[in-house]
Amino acid sequence: MNKLNALILIFAALLFTNCFEDNDDIAATDNDINDFIYSGMNIFYLYKDNIPNLADNRFSNNAEYSAFLNNFESPFDLFNSFLYQPDTVDRFSWIVDDYLALEQQFQGNTITNGMEYALFAAPNSATEGFGVIRLVLPNSPADNAGLKRGDIFYAIDGQRLTNNNLRTLLGQDSYTLNLGFYNDKNTAETTDDSIDSLNEDIPVGKVQYTEDPIYDTQIINVGGENVGYLMYNGFTSGSENELNTVFADFKSNNVQHLVVDLRYNPGGSVSTTAYLASMITGQYTGEVFEKLIYNSTLQNNNTDFNFASKLDDGTTINSLGLNKIYVLATGSSASASEGLINGLEPYLENVVKIGSNTVGKTQASRTLYDSPDFARQGANPSHTYAMQPLIANGVNKNNETVPGDGLPPSIGFEYDENPLNYGVLGDVNEPMLALALADIEDSMAKFQAIKSKSAQSFKLLMESNELNPLEGGMIID
Repeated sequence: MNKLNALILIFAALLFTNCFEDNDDIAATDNDINDFIYSGMNIFYLYKDNIPNLADNRFSNNAEYSAFLNNFESPFDLFNSFLYQPDTVDRFSWIVDDYLALEQQFQGNTITNGMEYALFAAPNSATEGFGVIRLVLPNSPADNAGLKRGDIFYAIDGQRLTNNNLRTLLGQDSYTLNLGFYNDKNTAETTDDSIDSLNEDIPVGKVQYTEDPIYDTQIINVGGENVGYLMYNGFTSGSENELNTVFADFKSNNVQHLVVDLRYNPGGSVSTTAYLASMITGQYTGEVFEKLIYNSTLQNNNTDFNFASKLDDGTTINSLGLNKIYVLATGSSASASEGLINGLEPYLENVVKIGSNTVGKTQASRTLYDSPDFARQGANPSHTYAMQPLIANGVNKNNETVPGDGLPPSIGFEYDENPLNYGVLGDVNEPMLALALADIEDSMAKFQAIKSKSAQSFKLLMESNELNPLEGGMIID
């Protein structure tokens, strides 16, 4: 029996044997790390059946297997060779050589200056760009420097932003933002528009920062009824109790409508998503919220995540019992954010989606370590490589997945954020929130007035989360 078939049988029986003989004081070789990568992908990878090199009978003996592993220049090359249609299907699996930093990020601890932004092509220029800040984290360097949502920057360290230098300039640990403004020359024509300097320069540096995923909550009275507003920026495992406290406040204030703002939420823990769904509802306890479907080798691992009445620690969930909610979503809403919508739609009378198409990521991933059972405990101390491959498909109770091109907004509720008029998050006049409030108020005049102020079209070059591609996802704890 070759090594790979033995691994699968051992895994199925849950009697793992360590494949490595590295000692604490001996660095692992690339071949050792490659062995870990191959073994993990062969067992767990969602698209294993589509990759011939991951077939259980791919190698006739260990010598052939070792020769295959030695054929790659780096562990990254080996890992990337297994990805199934990485441009269209598996855009989300990755590997790191420092899982300690990865673990910090999963807990919301990152090195950041505290601002998120979008970068656009500058008007009337084929090469220049400009950035608009869309989110500033409280008490971060950006916040302490006085930066705010809607601020425009056209250069960094005195260098004008161009198509070619965006990543280099913004990837630095510290830099100076050169602020600007959109100059329309007081004419209706756009052919003379430009981004000009404000002669204001703001230095910002990156620090270790723990983000509170609950960015803002509000209770807004509309026509005598209370509307709960929650801006939630990451399904961070461990944030369930804080969420539950927010919903206790909503419940005690007789919140009858709910707006969940996920416009910049890249995803996170599947179990946290199910808990939030349980807080929104409450009338479906025990029923299936989301199902995870694994590859053909691991069908016994298929898992249901159900609506719950209690958190893991036994705390009773504060549920609102709603049958209709509003979700604010954009092209930065991904994975667990999409899973929340997809999981609720079979149950609620209406999930009103306001904004634009979401990312389109229905798959879940898990961190695999170089240990006997690929868990964190017992990880090989000789290296810090870890993988985050897609290992399961997330579907709702009707086995419906999120489309590859994302979840579209509800008909009539399409809205693209205007970088020149972002508005203040949580304010009743912020356009996306205002659309939800106008619909709750049943004010077609207000609704149409907001929709009529269409966004000026700019070519999007990049968003700040592209500099941190490991953020978010739909994570299996």
